[in-house]
Amino acid sequence: FQLQRQFSDRATPCHGIHCRVGILQREVKMTRAMIIGPSHLATHAHPPKGTLKRLFDRLRNLPNGELDKVAAGRGFFTGIEELISHDDSHLMASDESCANVVSINSGKTGMKVLVVGGGGREHALCWTISGSPLVDTLWCAPGNAGIAQDAECVDIAADDIDGLVAFAVDNGVELVVIGPEIPLVLGLADRLQAENIRAFGPSAAAAAIEGSKGYMKDLCARYDIPTAGYGRFTDAEAAKAFISERGAPIVVKADGLAAGKGVIICETIEQANSAVDDMLSGNAFGDAGAEVVIEEFMQGEEASFFVLTDGENVLPLASAQDHKRVGDGDTGPNTGGMGAYSPAPCVTEDIATAVMDKIILPTVAGMKADGTPYQGVLYAGLMLTDEGPKLIEYNCRFGDPECQVLMTRLMSDLVPALIAACDGELKDFDLRWFDEAALTVVIAANGYPGSYDKGTVINGLDKAAKIAGSLIFHAGTATNANGDVIATGGRVLNVTANAATIGEAQERAYKAVDRIEWPEGFCRRDIGWRAV
Repeated sequence: FQLQRQFSDRATPCHGIHCRVGILQREVKMTRAMIIGPSHLATHAHPPKGTLKRLFDRLRNLPNGELDKVAAGRGFFTGIEELISHDDSHLMASDESCANVVSINSGKTGMKVLVVGGGGREHALCWTISGSPLVDTLWCAPGNAGIAQDAECVDIAADDIDGLVAFAVDNGVELVVIGPEIPLVLGLADRLQAENIRAFGPSAAAAAIEGSKGYMKDLCARYDIPTAGYGRFTDAEAAKAFISERGAPIVVKADGLAAGKGVIICETIEQANSAVDDMLSGNAFGDAGAEVVIEEFMQGEEASFFVLTDGENVLPLASAQDHKRVGDGDTGPNTGGMGAYSPAPCVTEDIATAVMDKIILPTVAGMKADGTPYQGVLYAGLMLTDEGPKLIEYNCRFGDPECQVLMTRLMSDLVPALIAACDGELKDFDLRWFDEAALTVVIAANGYPGSYDKGTVINGLDKAAKIAGSLIFHAGTATNANGDVIATGGRVLNVTANAATIGEAQERAYKAVDRIEWPEGFCRRDIGWRAV
């Protein structure tokens, strides 16, 4: 046992312990589904790694003192069950049937899954999905240098809808998990469903909740969902008149997708007018800026709230909080996100209840009533104001980098939940989470969110990964002809750590950051400051 703990490879997802304990003992029986036995784990995303080794890989990163619980147990496997508080009673519905049920074709050894995307979010999803005993083959298109450790990367761009559909059809893919917003807005989920392939993600019509900020704001107005006052404009002079009437500070947003950069918080009327000119006249964001949404400025603390929904039923996930501004102290321009942590202390039980009752449930019900039912993950960006939580914006996919901290805290197997969302079976579904906190630090290329260099070599990743409790998700990387990891994007690495508290996770994450040798990159040094 002690020798096995010395393996230095990356940890397996948390739920791998759950699944493999059952398999090592005998078998796992799932109500109205196939029996999962040892043979189903033989062909896996990590063929060189045996089941025991991946089990020990996860145990290696458990907090101090937890391993003692294993040793003290009544036998090795019993100890592991006590360690993870293995108790199936929470899975039972009121009729004593299994609540978390996944229907897959019996006689098959496992599912073929395709993850679409190539960023840190998709790396975290691949890392998590690769640990599921339901999955036999895992691909990622296009993937990156880090994802290649967990899935087979396929050279198809995330916005190549025809290519993705053809690959899924030709290879018998049974579940496609769509990471980024662009393929969702382009209708990838619709095309896959037309081929009878499960697609986790909303239809193009429902994805407009992120694809058009004006659509989202109008939805809120129709269903009395609390959000900032707003106006929609395609004419610059009308927009400036609205700004003059409302005053500053005020927020100017490009209506369409702008990679997280189309939101300008303006301190003065002059700044707001300039932002309008840049978007409507200067073509700063292309077609995304052909219309602008101008909003009142809301005061408060921001938080992220995620749910899975099958179009009617809703399953809330753990809370998270990210850092949008590029500089320490929340200064500088907005970015796609410079770091995140979970749980978010500001999202209390009362606030979570208010968000569900006043924002999430009316949205899901309203979209169903409008004829555009929403299936997938729904991400609400919130402002916690003195008047209660208000909606800043919706996203039609997992947040990036919030997904990274959520996946490292997830105890349950994610795959059954994704399938249940696709199949309209989320009622009474349950997910379990580790109590420990998670924090991720984004390392970006110098110059981000503006222009930056590509192709620079990153060293020290192996040393960084040896920090206990840490993981490195790749966001914008590739491998060059020499086998070096190189930077290919603006946000390049997500250095993630888990620990008993957010403060301890922060300390671990920055220890790992400091082992990475990449002078062409930078990061914020205060991720998690609100919770520490």
